[in-house]
Amino acid sequence: MSERTIDAVVFDIGGVLLDWSPTYLYADLIPDEQQRTHFLTNVATPAWNHKLDEGRPWAEAVAELTSLHPEHAEWIEAYDKGWLKMVKGVFADTAAVVTELRALGIPTYALTNFSGDKWEVAKDAFPILTGFDGEVVSGVEQAVKPGEKIYRILIDRYDLDPARTFYTDDMQYNVDGARAVGLDAELFTGAANLRAQLRSRGVAVQED
Repeated sequence: MSERTIDAVVFDIGGVLLDWSPTYLYADLIPDEQQRTHFLTNVATPAWNHKLDEGRPWAEAVAELTSLHPEHAEWIEAYDKGWLKMVKGVFADTAAVVTELRALGIPTYALTNFSGDKWEVAKDAFPILTGFDGEVVSGVEQAVKPGEKIYRILIDRYDLDPARTFYTDDMQYNVDGARAVGLDAELFTGAANLRAQLRSRGVAVQED
């Protein structure tokens, strides 16, 4: 194996380590697919959720949305109260990579667009999230990917050399944001490909 060219590995969370989707919660609450799609597209929208990732207080967000759509009050409240049901679980194959890196003594970090409150809920539910050497959570920092600020927080707080820090994310625009500040970033398409990307950088993880 070639000489190792990275000193740390940074993980996005949703779509990489956690299998998260509002559909997992609302499939039961709104059995009608058309009605469910309408609610998640036009009421509890991705843009509304993004504001929560930016650090907007949940109580405020729920109250405002309920005032706009009182007929959906119960479903809107469930977005908050039933949030954990949106997480199907941990991607075991990715978690295995994290565990292997830690065993090799390679520092691991989390860099995620995530509500600060729900990040704590997720850590309580999924222990793999508690072992990072550092974490940068958008809702805590009030800065989101792919904006430059959140990547800079990661680099500066943990004194990382961007060129020797590998970052994996399932969204290309977040990968592009990471590359713009000098991080060695690649698109996450699955744990097997992640292993190949790490091995190509001299990291002695097992082949899939």
